[in-house]
Amino acid sequence: MFFDLNVPVPALHTAGTSQNASQKKKGKGKQPAEPPKAPAPSFSLQDIQILDARVDLLEQLGYTAVAFTQTVHKRVDAKTHFNPLDGLLEQLEKRPNMVYLKRLTIIIDEDSEKGFGLINANLSLFQSYDIISLLPTTAASFSLACLTHSLPSPLTAHIISLPLTLPRLPFHMKHTLIRTALKNGAVFEITYAGALGGDPDLTTADAGAAEGGAGAKRNWWAAARELCRVTKGKGLVVGSGAVNEADLRGPRDVANVISLLGLSQDQAQDTLFKTPKSLVVRAATRKTHKAVLSEPRVVIPVQEAATTNTVSTSQESTSLPNASSSIPLSSETPAAAPAPAPAAAAPSSSQKRPREANPVEGASSQSNEDSKKKKRKKNNLPP
Repeated sequence: MFFDLNVPVPALHTAGTSQNASQKKKGKGKQPAEPPKAPAPSFSLQDIQILDARVDLLEQLGYTAVAFTQTVHKRVDAKTHFNPLDGLLEQLEKRPNMVYLKRLTIIIDEDSEKGFGLINANLSLFQSYDIISLLPTTAASFSLACLTHSLPSPLTAHIISLPLTLPRLPFHMKHTLIRTALKNGAVFEITYAGALGGDPDLTTADAGAAEGGAGAKRNWWAAARELCRVTKGKGLVVGSGAVNEADLRGPRDVANVISLLGLSQDQAQDTLFKTPKSLVVRAATRKTHKAVLSEPRVVIPVQEAATTNTVSTSQESTSLPNASSSIPLSSETPAAAPAPAPAAAAPSSSQKRPREANPVEGASSQSNEDSKKKKRKKNNLPP
Protein backbone atom coordinates (compact mmCIF):
# COMPACT_ATOMS: atom_id res chain seq x y z
CA MET A 1 0.00 0.00 0.00
CA PHE A 2 1.70 3.17 -1.25
CA PHE A 3 0.61 6.77 -0.64
CA ASP A 4 0.77 9.93 -2.73
CA LEU A 5 -0.30 12.70 -0.36
CA ASN A 6 0.17 15.62 -2.76
CA VAL A 7 -1.98 15.61 -5.91
CA PRO A 8 -2.73 19.27 -6.80
CA VAL A 9 -6.18 20.12 -8.14
CA PRO A 10 -6.75 22.60 -10.99
CA ALA A 11 -7.73 26.19 -10.40
CA LEU A 12 -11.40 26.80 -9.65
CA HIS A 13 -13.74 28.52 -12.08
CA THR A 14 -16.31 31.06 -10.90
CA ALA A 15 -19.34 31.48 -13.13
CA GLY A 16 -21.31 34.66 -13.56
CA THR A 17 -18.58 37.14 -12.65
CA SER A 18 -19.23 39.52 -15.56
CA GLN A 19 -22.98 39.48 -14.95
CA ASN A 20 -22.55 40.52 -11.33
CA ALA A 21 -20.19 43.33 -12.36
CA SER A 22 -22.69 44.71 -14.86
CA GLN A 23 -25.44 44.63 -12.23
CA LYS A 24 -23.21 46.65 -9.88
CA LYS A 25 -22.66 49.30 -12.55
CA LYS A 26 -26.36 49.60 -13.33
CA GLY A 27 -27.38 49.77 -9.70
CA LYS A 28 -24.74 52.30 -8.72
CA GLY A 29 -26.07 54.72 -6.11
CA LYS A 30 -28.99 52.49 -5.22
CA GLN A 31 -29.01 50.20 -2.24
CA PRO A 32 -30.14 46.70 -3.29
CA ALA A 33 -32.80 44.96 -1.25
CA GLU A 34 -30.70 41.81 -0.89
CA PRO A 35 -26.96 41.49 -1.46
CA PRO A 36 -26.24 39.25 -4.45
CA LYS A 37 -24.83 35.86 -3.53
CA ALA A 38 -21.51 34.93 -5.07
CA PRO A 39 -21.70 31.74 -7.09
CA ALA A 40 -19.85 28.81 -5.60
CA PRO A 41 -16.64 27.97 -7.49
CA SER A 42 -16.58 24.60 -9.18
CA PHE A 43 -14.47 22.42 -11.46
CA SER A 44 -15.15 22.22 -15.15
CA LEU A 45 -15.83 18.97 -16.96
CA GLN A 46 -12.37 19.10 -18.50
CA ASP A 47 -10.77 19.39 -15.05
CA ILE A 48 -12.67 16.33 -13.85
CA GLN A 49 -11.49 14.33 -16.85
CA ILE A 50 -7.86 15.39 -16.27
CA LEU A 51 -8.02 14.34 -12.63
CA ASP A 52 -9.64 11.00 -13.51
CA ALA A 53 -6.88 10.27 -15.99
CA ARG A 54 -4.24 11.20 -13.40
CA VAL A 55 -5.79 8.96 -10.76
CA ASP A 56 -5.98 6.08 -13.26
CA LEU A 57 -2.27 6.44 -13.94
CA LEU A 58 -1.47 6.53 -10.21
CA GLU A 59 -3.49 3.37 -9.69
CA GLN A 60 -1.64 1.61 -12.51
CA LEU A 61 1.69 2.67 -10.99
CA GLY A 62 0.77 0.95 -7.72
CA TYR A 63 -0.61 3.70 -5.46
CA THR A 64 -3.62 2.87 -3.30
CA ALA A 65 -4.18 6.18 -1.45
CA VAL A 66 -4.03 9.72 -2.86
CA ALA A 67 -4.66 13.10 -1.26
CA PHE A 68 -6.08 15.93 -3.38
CA THR A 69 -4.46 19.21 -2.35
CA GLN A 70 -6.15 22.60 -2.16
CA THR A 71 -3.64 25.43 -1.75
CA VAL A 72 -4.44 28.74 -0.02
CA HIS A 73 -2.10 31.75 0.13
CA LYS A 74 -1.51 33.94 3.22
CA ARG A 75 -4.55 33.04 5.34
CA VAL A 76 -7.90 31.28 5.49
CA ASP A 77 -10.75 33.78 5.55
CA ALA A 78 -13.96 32.51 7.10
CA LYS A 79 -16.09 34.72 4.79
CA THR A 80 -14.58 33.66 1.48
CA HIS A 81 -13.07 30.23 2.11
CA PHE A 82 -14.71 27.35 0.30
CA ASN A 83 -13.88 23.62 0.26
CA PRO A 84 -14.31 22.34 -3.32
CA LEU A 85 -12.90 18.89 -2.59
CA ASP A 86 -16.18 17.54 -1.19
CA GLY A 87 -17.93 18.04 -4.51
CA LEU A 88 -14.87 16.89 -6.44
CA LEU A 89 -14.76 13.46 -4.81
CA GLU A 90 -18.41 12.92 -5.69
CA GLN A 91 -17.76 13.65 -9.37
CA LEU A 92 -14.71 11.40 -9.68
CA GLU A 93 -15.04 7.80 -10.74
CA LYS A 94 -15.45 5.35 -7.87
CA ARG A 95 -12.50 3.01 -7.50
CA PRO A 96 -12.76 0.21 -4.90
CA ASN A 97 -8.98 -0.17 -4.52
CA MET A 98 -8.26 3.55 -4.11
CA VAL A 99 -8.62 5.75 -1.02
CA TYR A 100 -9.35 9.45 -1.52
CA LEU A 101 -8.17 12.02 1.04
CA LYS A 102 -8.65 15.78 1.26
CA ARG A 103 -5.70 18.02 2.07
CA LEU A 104 -5.39 21.75 2.70
CA THR A 105 -2.04 23.52 2.24
CA ILE A 106 -1.59 27.04 3.61
CA ILE A 107 1.32 29.13 2.31
CA ILE A 108 2.43 31.41 5.15
CA ASP A 109 4.75 34.40 4.72
CA GLU A 110 5.50 37.64 6.58
CA ASP A 111 1.88 38.78 6.15
CA SER A 112 0.65 35.57 7.77
CA GLU A 113 2.82 35.72 10.89
CA LYS A 114 0.17 37.59 12.87
CA GLY A 115 -2.42 34.97 11.99
CA PHE A 116 -3.45 32.91 9.00
CA GLY A 117 -6.86 31.64 10.09
CA LEU A 118 -5.79 28.46 11.90
CA ILE A 119 -7.75 29.34 15.05
CA ASN A 120 -10.54 27.75 17.06
CA ALA A 121 -13.09 30.22 15.72
CA ASN A 122 -12.64 28.68 12.24
CA LEU A 123 -12.65 25.10 13.47
CA SER A 124 -15.72 24.21 11.39
CA LEU A 125 -13.85 25.16 8.20
CA PHE A 126 -11.09 22.61 8.82
CA GLN A 127 -13.18 19.68 10.01
CA SER A 128 -13.91 18.60 6.44
CA TYR A 129 -10.21 18.15 5.60
CA ASP A 130 -8.31 14.96 6.36
CA ILE A 131 -4.83 16.51 6.33
CA ILE A 132 -3.61 20.04 7.08
CA SER A 133 -0.17 21.16 5.91
CA LEU A 134 1.82 24.37 6.13
CA LEU A 135 4.33 25.78 3.64
CA PRO A 136 6.45 28.40 5.45
CA THR A 137 8.46 30.91 3.41
CA THR A 138 10.12 32.90 6.21
CA ALA A 139 12.20 32.08 9.26
CA ALA A 140 9.50 33.26 11.67
CA SER A 141 6.78 31.25 9.95
CA PHE A 142 8.99 28.14 9.89
CA SER A 143 9.63 28.44 13.63
CA LEU A 144 5.90 28.96 14.23
CA ALA A 145 5.02 25.85 12.23
CA CYS A 146 7.56 23.64 14.04
CA LEU A 147 6.97 24.80 17.60
CA THR A 148 3.32 25.83 17.85
CA HIS A 149 1.20 24.28 15.12
CA SER A 150 2.70 20.79 15.39
CA LEU A 151 1.27 20.24 18.90
CA PRO A 152 -1.69 17.81 19.19
CA SER A 153 -4.92 19.78 18.87
CA PRO A 154 -7.97 19.96 16.59
CA LEU A 155 -5.95 22.34 14.37
CA THR A 156 -2.71 20.37 14.20
CA ALA A 157 -0.56 20.80 11.10
CA HIS A 158 0.43 17.27 10.10
CA ILE A 159 2.80 18.09 7.23
CA ILE A 160 5.42 20.83 6.96
CA SER A 161 6.29 21.33 3.31
CA LEU A 162 9.38 23.27 2.27
CA PRO A 163 10.08 25.40 -0.85
CA LEU A 164 12.85 23.14 -2.12
CA THR A 165 12.97 24.57 -5.66
CA LEU A 166 13.85 28.13 -4.64
CA PRO A 167 17.42 29.31 -5.34
CA ARG A 168 18.05 29.41 -1.62
CA LEU A 169 15.97 28.38 1.37
CA PRO A 170 14.66 31.49 3.14
CA PHE A 171 15.54 30.05 6.57
CA HIS A 172 18.04 27.79 8.29
CA MET A 173 16.84 24.34 9.28
CA LYS A 174 17.94 24.27 12.91
CA HIS A 175 18.24 20.94 14.67
CA THR A 176 16.19 22.13 17.64
CA LEU A 177 13.22 23.12 15.48
CA ILE A 178 13.34 19.96 13.40
CA ARG A 179 13.68 17.75 16.49
CA THR A 180 10.75 19.46 18.23
CA ALA A 181 8.49 19.08 15.22
CA LEU A 182 9.33 15.39 14.85
CA LYS A 183 8.77 14.83 18.56
CA ASN A 184 5.32 16.42 18.30
CA GLY A 185 4.42 14.08 15.44
CA ALA A 186 4.77 16.33 12.40
CA VAL A 187 6.50 15.16 9.22
CA PHE A 188 8.40 16.97 6.48
CA GLU A 189 7.45 16.59 2.84
CA ILE A 190 9.60 16.17 -0.25
CA THR A 191 7.90 16.57 -3.65
CA TYR A 192 9.78 14.66 -6.32
CA ALA A 193 8.38 16.73 -9.21
CA GLY A 194 11.08 19.31 -8.50
CA ALA A 195 13.79 16.68 -9.09
CA LEU A 196 12.46 16.24 -12.63
CA GLY A 197 12.14 19.95 -13.35
CA GLY A 198 8.36 19.74 -13.57
CA ASP A 199 5.97 22.67 -13.54
CA PRO A 200 4.80 23.72 -10.06
CA ASP A 201 1.25 24.42 -8.92
CA LEU A 202 -0.09 27.79 -10.12
CA THR A 203 -1.02 28.99 -6.63
CA THR A 204 2.38 27.99 -5.23
CA ALA A 205 4.21 29.66 -8.14
CA ASP A 206 2.20 32.88 -7.81
CA ALA A 207 3.04 33.00 -4.09
CA GLY A 208 6.75 32.74 -4.89
CA ALA A 209 7.13 29.41 -3.07
CA ALA A 210 8.16 27.30 -6.08
CA GLU A 211 9.95 27.56 -9.40
CA GLY A 212 10.34 25.39 -12.48
CA GLY A 213 13.02 24.62 -15.02
CA ALA A 214 16.60 23.39 -14.96
CA GLY A 215 17.63 25.79 -12.20
CA ALA A 216 14.83 24.53 -9.97
CA LYS A 217 16.09 20.97 -10.44
CA ARG A 218 19.56 21.94 -9.19
CA ASN A 219 18.07 23.81 -6.22
CA TRP A 220 15.88 20.85 -5.34
CA TRP A 221 18.77 18.41 -5.08
CA ALA A 222 20.76 20.69 -2.80
CA ALA A 223 17.84 21.55 -0.47
CA ALA A 224 16.47 17.99 -0.32
CA ARG A 225 19.90 16.61 0.58
CA GLU A 226 20.17 19.15 3.40
CA LEU A 227 16.72 18.20 4.70
CA CYS A 228 17.66 14.50 4.76
CA ARG A 229 20.87 15.32 6.60
CA VAL A 230 19.12 17.34 9.32
CA THR A 231 16.26 14.87 9.85
CA LYS A 232 18.55 11.80 9.54
CA GLY A 233 15.91 10.16 7.38
CA LYS A 234 13.21 10.25 10.08
CA GLY A 235 9.76 11.78 9.65
CA LEU A 236 9.90 12.19 5.87
CA VAL A 237 7.09 11.69 3.35
CA VAL A 238 7.37 11.91 -0.42
CA GLY A 239 4.57 13.23 -2.62
CA SER A 240 4.40 13.88 -6.33
CA GLY A 241 3.23 17.50 -6.44
CA ALA A 242 3.02 16.95 -10.20
CA VAL A 243 0.67 18.93 -12.39
CA ASN A 244 1.37 16.91 -15.55
CA GLU A 245 1.03 13.18 -15.98
CA ALA A 246 4.50 13.00 -17.54
CA ASP A 247 6.03 13.86 -14.14
CA LEU A 248 4.43 10.93 -12.28
CA ARG A 249 6.63 7.99 -11.29
CA GLY A 250 6.12 4.60 -9.66
CA PRO A 251 6.84 3.97 -5.96
CA ARG A 252 9.98 1.90 -6.63
CA ASP A 253 11.42 4.53 -8.94
CA VAL A 254 10.72 7.25 -6.41
CA ALA A 255 12.42 5.22 -3.67
CA ASN A 256 15.52 4.86 -5.84
CA VAL A 257 15.62 8.61 -6.45
CA ILE A 258 15.23 9.37 -2.73
CA SER A 259 18.00 6.93 -1.85
CA LEU A 260 20.39 9.20 -3.81
CA LEU A 261 19.86 11.85 -1.11
CA GLY A 262 21.74 9.78 1.45
CA LEU A 263 18.94 7.52 2.74
CA SER A 264 19.03 3.76 2.92
CA GLN A 265 16.63 1.65 0.91
CA ASP A 266 14.51 0.90 3.99
CA GLN A 267 14.23 4.59 4.86
CA ALA A 268 13.35 5.42 1.26
CA GLN A 269 10.58 2.80 1.28
CA ASP A 270 9.23 4.13 4.58
CA THR A 271 8.70 7.59 3.03
CA LEU A 272 6.08 6.06 0.73
CA PHE A 273 4.45 3.49 2.98
CA LYS A 274 5.15 3.41 6.73
CA THR A 275 5.42 7.13 7.54
CA PRO A 276 2.39 8.22 5.43
CA LYS A 277 0.29 5.46 6.96
CA SER A 278 1.06 6.57 10.51
CA LEU A 279 0.43 10.16 9.42
CA VAL A 280 -3.07 9.35 8.17
CA VAL A 281 -3.88 7.52 11.42
CA ARG A 282 -2.63 10.47 13.45
CA ALA A 283 -4.60 12.88 11.28
CA ALA A 284 -7.77 10.98 12.16
CA THR A 285 -7.19 11.81 15.84
CA ARG A 286 -7.42 15.54 15.04
CA LYS A 287 -11.21 15.26 15.13
CA THR A 288 -11.25 13.62 18.58
CA HIS A 289 -10.82 15.10 22.06
CA LYS A 290 -7.15 15.86 22.80
CA ALA A 291 -5.98 13.62 19.95
CA VAL A 292 -7.36 10.41 21.49
CA LEU A 293 -7.83 7.76 18.83
CA SER A 294 -10.88 6.05 20.34
CA GLU A 295 -12.74 5.61 23.60
CA PRO A 296 -11.96 2.25 25.21
CA ARG A 297 -15.01 0.13 26.01
CA VAL A 298 -15.23 -3.35 27.51
CA VAL A 299 -17.53 -5.64 25.54
CA ILE A 300 -18.44 -8.97 27.20
CA PRO A 301 -19.83 -11.63 24.83
CA VAL A 302 -23.19 -13.18 25.68
CA GLN A 303 -21.87 -16.71 26.23
CA GLU A 304 -19.08 -15.58 28.56
CA ALA A 305 -21.53 -13.42 30.52
CA ALA A 306 -23.83 -16.42 31.01
CA THR A 307 -20.99 -18.65 32.20
CA THR A 308 -19.74 -16.02 34.65
CA ASN A 309 -23.24 -15.63 36.09
CA THR A 310 -23.52 -19.41 36.51
CA VAL A 311 -20.17 -19.67 38.25
CA SER A 312 -21.01 -16.85 40.65
CA THR A 313 -24.37 -18.43 41.48
CA SER A 314 -22.76 -21.80 42.27
CA GLN A 315 -20.14 -20.14 44.46
CA GLU A 316 -22.84 -18.35 46.44
CA SER A 317 -24.78 -21.59 46.96
CA THR A 318 -21.71 -23.43 48.26
CA SER A 319 -20.78 -20.64 50.67
CA LEU A 320 -24.23 -20.68 52.37
CA PRO A 321 -24.66 -23.06 55.45
CA ASN A 322 -26.69 -26.25 55.03
CA ALA A 323 -29.82 -25.41 57.03
CA SER A 324 -31.48 -28.82 56.51
CA SER A 325 -28.73 -30.65 58.40
CA SER A 326 -29.29 -28.60 61.56
CA ILE A 327 -33.05 -29.16 61.64
CA PRO A 328 -34.21 -32.51 63.18
CA LEU A 329 -36.24 -34.71 60.85
CA SER A 330 -38.74 -35.87 63.59
CA SER A 331 -40.55 -34.00 66.31
CA GLU A 332 -39.26 -36.34 69.05
CA THR A 333 -36.67 -35.02 71.44
CA PRO A 334 -33.23 -36.54 71.00
CA ALA A 335 -32.03 -39.13 73.56
CA ALA A 336 -29.86 -37.88 76.36
CA ALA A 337 -26.21 -38.72 76.14
CA PRO A 338 -24.88 -41.26 78.72
CA ALA A 339 -23.26 -39.76 81.82
CA PRO A 340 -19.48 -39.96 81.92
CA ALA A 341 -17.85 -42.49 84.31
CA PRO A 342 -16.71 -41.05 87.68
CA ALA A 343 -13.07 -40.26 87.86
CA ALA A 344 -10.84 -42.19 90.27
CA ALA A 345 -10.21 -40.52 93.64
CA ALA A 346 -6.87 -38.86 93.84
CA PRO A 347 -4.61 -40.11 96.68
CA SER A 348 -4.25 -37.88 99.69
CA SER A 349 -1.03 -36.15 100.51
CA SER A 350 -0.63 -38.06 103.84
CA GLN A 351 -0.40 -41.47 102.17
CA LYS A 352 3.07 -42.32 100.78
CA ARG A 353 3.32 -43.83 97.38
CA PRO A 354 5.52 -46.93 97.05
CA ARG A 355 8.84 -46.24 95.48
CA GLU A 356 9.18 -47.73 92.07
CA ALA A 357 12.38 -49.45 91.06
CA ASN A 358 14.55 -47.46 88.75
CA PRO A 359 16.21 -49.72 86.15
CA VAL A 360 18.95 -47.17 85.56
CA GLU A 361 19.97 -47.10 89.23
CA GLY A 362 20.04 -50.94 89.40
CA ALA A 363 22.30 -51.17 86.39
CA SER A 364 24.73 -48.62 87.81
CA SER A 365 25.03 -50.41 91.20
CA GLN A 366 25.69 -53.76 89.48
CA SER A 367 28.47 -52.23 87.43
CA ASN A 368 30.09 -50.80 90.62
CA GLU A 369 30.15 -54.20 92.32
CA ASP A 370 31.74 -55.79 89.24
CA SER A 371 34.51 -53.21 89.18
CA LYS A 372 35.25 -53.77 92.92
CA LYS A 373 35.55 -57.55 92.39
CA LYS A 374 38.03 -57.02 89.54
CA LYS A 375 40.21 -54.79 91.73
CA ARG A 376 40.25 -57.37 94.58
CA LYS A 377 41.30 -60.17 92.21
CA LYS A 378 44.00 -58.00 90.80
CA ASN A 379 45.37 -57.16 94.25
CA ASN A 380 44.91 -60.74 95.53
CA LEU A 381 42.62 -59.60 98.27
CA PRO A 382 39.97 -61.84 99.88
CA PRO A 383 36.44 -61.19 98.81
